[in-house]
Amino acid sequence: MHDERRRIEERAERLHNQRIKPALYAATVPLTVEAWQAPGEPVPFEAASAASYEPFAMDTPWGPPWGTTWFRMRGQVPAEWAGRRVEAVIDLGFVGDWPGNQAEALVHLTDGTPLKAVNPLNQYVPIANPAAGGEEIHYLVEAASNPDILANDFAGPTHLGDVLTAGDKPLYTFRRADLAVLDEEVFHLDLDLQVLRELMVHLGEHEPRRHEILHALDRAMDVLDLDDVPGSAAAVREVLAPVLARPAHASAHTISGVGHAHIDSAWLWPIRETKRKTSRTFSNVTALADEYEEFIFACSQAQQYEWVRDNYPQVWERIKKSVAKGQWAPVGGMWVESDGNLPGGEAIARQLVHGKRFFIEHFGIETKGVWLPDSFGYNAAYPQLAKLAGNDWFLTQKISWNQTNKFPHHTFWWEGIDGTRIFTHFPPVDTYNARFSGEEMDRAVRNYAEKGGGTRSLAPFGWGDGGGGPTREIMERARRLADLEGSPKVVVEHPDTFFAKAREEYPDAPVWNGELYLELHRATYTSQARTKQGNRRSEHLLREAELWATTAALHASGYSYPYEKLDRLWKTVLLHQFHDILPGSSIAWVHREAEAEYARVAGELEALTAEAIAALGGGGARVFNTSPYARAEVVRTSEGAPVYVHVPASGSAPLAAAEPPQPVTVDGRVLDNGLVRVEVAEDGTLSSVFDLRARREVLAERGNLLRLHTDLPNYWDAWDIDKHYKNRYTDLLEAEAVTVTEADPLVASIRVERSFGKGSKITQTITLRAGSPRIDFATDIDWHEAEKILKAGFPVDVRAPHSSAEIQFGHVQRPTHTNTSWEAARFEVSGHRWVHIAEPGYGVAVINDSTYGHDVSRTVREDGGTTTRVSLSLVRAPRVPDPEADQGRHRFVYSLLPGASIEDAVAEGYALNLPLRVADAAGAPEPVVSVDGEGVTVEAVKLADDASGDVVVRLYESRGGRGQGVLRTGFPLAGAQVTDLLERRLEDAEVAEGGVPVTLRPFQILTLRLRRG
Repeated sequence: MHDERRRIEERAERLHNQRIKPALYAATVPLTVEAWQAPGEPVPFEAASAASYEPFAMDTPWGPPWGTTWFRMRGQVPAEWAGRRVEAVIDLGFVGDWPGNQAEALVHLTDGTPLKAVNPLNQYVPIANPAAGGEEIHYLVEAASNPDILANDFAGPTHLGDVLTAGDKPLYTFRRADLAVLDEEVFHLDLDLQVLRELMVHLGEHEPRRHEILHALDRAMDVLDLDDVPGSAAAVREVLAPVLARPAHASAHTISGVGHAHIDSAWLWPIRETKRKTSRTFSNVTALADEYEEFIFACSQAQQYEWVRDNYPQVWERIKKSVAKGQWAPVGGMWVESDGNLPGGEAIARQLVHGKRFFIEHFGIETKGVWLPDSFGYNAAYPQLAKLAGNDWFLTQKISWNQTNKFPHHTFWWEGIDGTRIFTHFPPVDTYNARFSGEEMDRAVRNYAEKGGGTRSLAPFGWGDGGGGPTREIMERARRLADLEGSPKVVVEHPDTFFAKAREEYPDAPVWNGELYLELHRATYTSQARTKQGNRRSEHLLREAELWATTAALHASGYSYPYEKLDRLWKTVLLHQFHDILPGSSIAWVHREAEAEYARVAGELEALTAEAIAALGGGGARVFNTSPYARAEVVRTSEGAPVYVHVPASGSAPLAAAEPPQPVTVDGRVLDNGLVRVEVAEDGTLSSVFDLRARREVLAERGNLLRLHTDLPNYWDAWDIDKHYKNRYTDLLEAEAVTVTEADPLVASIRVERSFGKGSKITQTITLRAGSPRIDFATDIDWHEAEKILKAGFPVDVRAPHSSAEIQFGHVQRPTHTNTSWEAARFEVSGHRWVHIAEPGYGVAVINDSTYGHDVSRTVREDGGTTTRVSLSLVRAPRVPDPEADQGRHRFVYSLLPGASIEDAVAEGYALNLPLRVADAAGAPEPVVSVDGEGVTVEAVKLADDASGDVVVRLYESRGGRGQGVLRTGFPLAGAQVTDLLERRLEDAEVAEGGVPVTLRPFQILTLRLRRG
């Protein structure tokens, strides 16, 4: 047989695109359209319904950036269309096919009932099937003119990312608003051809099946009447029917499809727009569920459900009905799909608590898995946290974006730092926006790493990265691919069903231990530093407010625990941990609002803490310590005078001076407190840090070296820092002033002032206090650079084989060498309050109050010694998607702690982030809880969420070894239970020795519910 592949393929492509697709609609009549431009922010339906509308013609520009235009559309179905499938077709002037970041609209009836959204590949609104003829159509269409922030493919910055700078030039040209008859035979022929053509081109040239499809297409095109496509469509489909009916191979891979619509809670649009996106997408989904009985839609993020419940009650009722029918699957069990690295441990616990409770309360459903397809790496505490929240499985997708190494598994057991394992799947289709294309189906099978062990994978399908969701075309593809030779078998089913089947067939799946590190988007540990600082401070202020509110509720007559306020504030903080807000990868508008929200949250939490302490009664100045560790340190009075005090863990003490071990002395630029001696060079760097206890120099070279690197990644500006940033840098060695600013026996400080670059300035105050080896660097930056990153480096004279970085409820160790490509890819990593490096017998910690990104490297000097350098990433200057990212003022503190153990690092990390608080209070009660024993750390103290009055305490083992102790209470204890994260009983806890004996494995998290006597 002659090879005619090229002729046939080109013929089928042309006829499909140029003849069949244009024949989808057999007849059309235009709708009459009028328009009203809403002023400013979006308005409710009632306001739009009462507005005055003006005539509007097709091909007219409309829509300023971030504007809302309401269109009134009227029409009547022609009588001759009776018995046909009639739809409205609306094209707002869509650009490309991505629905996430451009024009979108929600169509309403005149009584305000939302019908369905229109998106680039979902432009229809169903009217009748079959139509009676004569139906009156009257719609109000709320159209959002959201700008395409990434339209230039990252070629340069844009000011469209904030309504304050975007201008008012119309972005779109309205193309179409018609009533139309959908020719269902042509519609199905179009899908037949799509599926067969795509399957064919992804089969090997040696496969007989490819050639069978090829020649079937050729025969089918012979039957197509170019002058009457609708009239010949049925005959063409008859020719194709035999090749579509051929069943899949018995050993064909099975793809479990689940509808999905990845709606970023904010990204290239503000939160207010996400609220509308949820209504549009969820209207689409519930409409599709009415049309396809087998359809199942998985949807996470309880916050988005709450928005719909509060703002679109009719859509909310439709969701509830779909859930009841089993077509809508709440998943994920988190308040939002948060970032996987940056939120604190307690914050991730609360993500799971608030999310799961929402679904239980409103749907009677307890979700069983963590659904996080798009976060930028996943911390190694997740398996334990997920299991403690009652989850059985974990799903991610983003690891497919790795820049260097291909992740070796798709179905596996993920083991966390404490040893907990959770069954995990990473879909080999490599997208959470699948469309069941031939290319996707081929990729899923080729990629699948578990061949021979497992036979199935999951594919989230539907338009995402901004919503839209599944379409009827995708559902039709799924039907054709259910059992088709040459293709994997597609079955639409609930994620729980997939995970149950996958685990049953592959119980001995391989194990991946430790963090799921994403070899990309490493700059998200640093970008938008003020957003990250707001999160860190909010987490610690919430801890403070809960502890002292609990103390007041137990001991202050008439005080009422602020359940509702704390719940609301927690949810605000959890929302802003979304994986494009906290990582700093959103537009300017999002981060401007985030900073304002964090300021509001801080104000409210400060007030709650002050109210709780005031409820304890006045009587003199006391010092309050929210840290789980007892402290002996310098605090300042309300007048600013330093005082050395001792304060118990999670308790308070009178503001009474204690005798410090040794005063601080100042000799020129040398600070000495008997523990460490710090020498500041003329250029403002540290020329020496000598540990007087260990009698050894800490630094191998100048310390606190500020280094300004060129920072232009290959593509994702706010997301990425690429390895080549290290190749170009400038050390900031010119100090305008190095001045002693305080020389008190309790506190000594030296201020270093620098100017550099494009008008940027840094003022650092280097402080040493009596009784502590910790050296603080209070940093004030006025930042005006572009495409730069500023790092602070500490080259330490220790041979550290690995670094330890704090993560949620523990820490991870990472090699300092680069033997393998996996190690070399970790050139920028995340950590929370501290990084620790050590050789046997000696360690050093670098502590911070708001930074996350850092790198640790190791070199051998000519003298044979080893230098291990810890460099903190302080601030960046990406220009996309926010051209003004990080510009302006930043204030934060980081510290060097010589001679530190891991336990020292943990304690000082808490101390720096939870400064002592001085307030007027009477003789304070005993701490709510205290721990006798080592390695057991209290993370949270609060009243139970059910308002029972029980006290809930969350503990963890923080050193990485066995932890033992007794939890004692400052109130009569009647009983104790071990609970899950949702405060539900797992087992009774022993009460003995005047408290609750506790034994923890390394990094174990334990939640105790304490009943008061």
